Amino acid sequence: MNRIYAILLSLLVLFSVSTLQSQSAFPDLGPVFRDDMVPRVDITIDPDTLDWIYENVDSYEEFTCEFKFTTDTLQETLSNVGFRLRGNTSRNSWKKSFKLSFNTFESGRDFYGLEKINLNGEHNDPSIIRSKIGWDLMNSFGIPGSRANHVEVYINGNYYGLYIQVEHIDEVFVDSRFENMNGNLYKCLWPADLDYKGTNPNSYKFEQGDRRAYDLKTNVAEDDYSDIANFITKLNQLPNEVFACEIQKVFNVYDYLRVIATDVFLGNWDGPLYNKNNFYLYYNSSSNRIEYIPYDLDNTLGIDWMGRDWNTRDMYDWAKHGEPRPLYTKMIANEELRAIYTQYTSDLMNNVVNEDFTQRILAIKEMITPYVANDPYYPLDYGYSIDDFNNSYYYGIDDHTPVGLFPYIETRKQSTLEQLESFEEQAVINHVRYKAKDGGEDLRVRAYVREAVTSVKLIFTANDGAEEELEMFDDGNHSDIEAGDGVFANEIEEIPIGTQIRYQVLAAKSATNLTLQPCDAILYHYRESQMPLLKINEFMASNDTTITDEYGNSSDWIEVYNADNTPVYLGDKYLTDNLSDESKWRMPSITLVPDEFVLFWADGDVDKGTKHTNFKLSKSGEEIGIFDADNTGHFPLDTLVYGEQTTDISQGRFADGEEVWKFYSIPTPGFSNIVDAIDEYVFNQSLNIYPNPNSRGSLFLSHQSNIEIYSINGRLLIQEYQVQEVNLDGLVSGVYLVKDQKGNIQKLIIQ
Repeated sequence: MNRIYAILLSLLVLFSVSTLQSQSAFPDLGPVFRDDMVPRVDITIDPDTLDWIYENVDSYEEFTCEFKFTTDTLQETLSNVGFRLRGNTSRNSWKKSFKLSFNTFESGRDFYGLEKINLNGEHNDPSIIRSKIGWDLMNSFGIPGSRANHVEVYINGNYYGLYIQVEHIDEVFVDSRFENMNGNLYKCLWPADLDYKGTNPNSYKFEQGDRRAYDLKTNVAEDDYSDIANFITKLNQLPNEVFACEIQKVFNVYDYLRVIATDVFLGNWDGPLYNKNNFYLYYNSSSNRIEYIPYDLDNTLGIDWMGRDWNTRDMYDWAKHGEPRPLYTKMIANEELRAIYTQYTSDLMNNVVNEDFTQRILAIKEMITPYVANDPYYPLDYGYSIDDFNNSYYYGIDDHTPVGLFPYIETRKQSTLEQLESFEEQAVINHVRYKAKDGGEDLRVRAYVREAVTSVKLIFTANDGAEEELEMFDDGNHSDIEAGDGVFANEIEEIPIGTQIRYQVLAAKSATNLTLQPCDAILYHYRESQMPLLKINEFMASNDTTITDEYGNSSDWIEVYNADNTPVYLGDKYLTDNLSDESKWRMPSITLVPDEFVLFWADGDVDKGTKHTNFKLSKSGEEIGIFDADNTGHFPLDTLVYGEQTTDISQGRFADGEEVWKFYSIPTPGFSNIVDAIDEYVFNQSLNIYPNPNSRGSLFLSHQSNIEIYSINGRLLIQEYQVQEVNLDGLVSGVYLVKDQKGNIQKLIIQ
C-alpha cells in the first residue's frame, strides 16, 4: 500500500532535473603523496617476468609483484599487486614508466583509498620536476588534477631511479573530487578534438589504432555515449549570442576557463588545445554537467617537440591553427567568457605564480638532487648528467628543452601580462546548488563565489509573486560549510505545500558591478507525493563463503524488496551507505514487481556491472539507506543504522518488509526471508555442492551419495541414489536444502 507524504516533487532546474551541483573537492596529500620527503617504493617481481616485460614493451599484460612503500613514519607491504609498463614513448626508453594496480588480483582492495598508482620516469625532462609543478599549480588554482610527488623506485633491490608518482584517474578519483562515481568517465587521447560528428552517440566511438579516441572507462557494459555526444553537439552548434548561458547547462565552463589559463601558462601543447590529446571528461551525475580533468603534464614549461615558441605564444590565439579546437576557440570567441578567462589569467599570474612559487620549486630541487645524482637510468636516454640536471633550471639543455625552467616561467609570465586585455573584474558564480530539508519544507541554496564581493543574495519569487531577496553568508553559520571558503548559503524556510519557488543568485562587487546566475531561474515546487514501499530487506557486511557474484567474488551485498502493491521503478532512486549522502549510488534502470527482490553487490566496483555499488559495507557497523529521486529532494524511503556484524551471518527483516530484524545463520540473498522451516537443521561442511548459487543446470557433489533436495518448507522434491550429479531443471528460483545419506545438509540457492 502506498503512503502519502507532504513532499516536494517537481524541480525544473537549470541543469536538467538536477540536485547538488558539486564543487570539486580537493583531498589532502595523505601518507602516499607526501612531498616534504622522497618516499621509497620497492617492487619485488620474478626476474624472468621482469625480463619478459622489458622484451615486450607494447604489452598491457599485468603480472603480480610485491609492493612496499616506505616513509619516515610508514612502512607497508602488499602482495599480489598488479605491475605493468605504462605510457607511450616511454615504453621504448631506457627509463620506463610503470603502473601499479592494487585491485587487479585482489578485488576490492585499495592502498589508502587508491586502486592504482602511476610511476612516471620523466625521461624527457632533465629537471624531473615539470609535471609535479603542473599538478601542484592545477590544484592550487582550483582545478581537479591528480596528486603527485617524487619517489625513489627499487625493483628487486636495484635502484631504478627518481620517479614522479601520479594519482591514477578512475572512478575512485572522480568520487573524491565530485562525490559521485556513477557517471561516464572518458579518457580522451589523440585525435580527440571534440569536433562535431553529428548527434548520433555512436559517431564518437571511432577508433585510433587499437583504442577509441574517446575511450569510455566506466559503465562500459552500457556503452552509452549520449552524454558526450550532447556536449560536443552544443559545444559546436550553439550560436555565440546564447553560448555562455547554454553551455554551462551541460559543461562546467567556469572551472574550465581556469584550465585554459593554466594550460597556456604551462605551455601544455600536448593537451586538447594544440595536440587534441591527453585529457579526461566526466559526466557528473550530481550536476548533469561534463567536467574536464587534466592529464599527463610532462610536456610542459618549455619542453617542445613542435618547433613552437610557447614562451610568448598569444594567449588569445593559442590553439593549433587550421584544425578545429572548439573547446578553446568557442570560449575565446565569446565576449563574456573571454573576459572571465582574462580575469582568471591575471589572477594566476599575479597571485599564484609569485616568489613563493619559485621558492617552492627550489626547495623541491634541493630535496631531489641526491636521488638524481644516483639515478642509473637518468643518463641513458639523452646522456643527461647531474650538471645537466642543475643547469636545466636556468638554461636550455638540448633541442627539446631549448629554454631553462626559470627563464621559461619568467618569460611566459611577462609575455602573458603584456598580452592581457583590459577587463573589469567581476564576481563569477558557479556550482549553484540546492538541498530540500525537513521533507521539503525548507530549501537551502548554496553558491560558490571565489572573488571578493560586497554581498551575495538569493533573489526569489513565491508563486510568481513579488520578488524577494535573502542575504547569503560565508560565515560558517548558515549551512555554508566553512567561513571564508567562498561558499555562500542560506535557507528559505517554512514553504507552504503547493508553493513554487523561482530563484537566482546575485553577487555584487560594487553597486553597479553585479552578476546574476543562473541565466534562467531555477524552479522548485513543493507538493504532495506518493512514496513507494521499497525496503532494505536483508544485507551482509562480511561475506566469505555465503554467495559469490558473477565474477566469483564473495562481496558484501544488500537485498532490496518491493513491499508495495504496484511495480516500482528503481532507475531514479538511490542506495547509500551514508545517510548524509543521499544520492551516492543511483540504482539501475529496472522495475520491481510487487513482492520481488533484487540483490546489489556492495563492492565499490561499478565497472563490474549495474548491480555493483560504488561503496562497500563496514563489518564494524554503518548506515544503509534508500532515497527517492532527485525531484523529490531524495526523500528517505527506508533507512537503517546497524551495528557490528559476523562473517557469513546476514541481518534481515523477520518477515519480508516488516519492522522486526533478526540475524540469519542461513542467509537468503535475493529471496524471501521466511525460512523458519530450515532453521532447525544443522549444516555440515563435509557435504560440498557446486556451483552454488546455481542457474538450474547440473548440481555436482563432492562425493557419490544418496541425495534428497527439499523445499524450505520441508517438502521432498528430488531424490536420487548413488550419484554425484543432479539435474535441477524442474526447480524454480529460490532456497533449497540438499541432504546426503549421512544426514549432512547444505543450503542451495537457485537463481
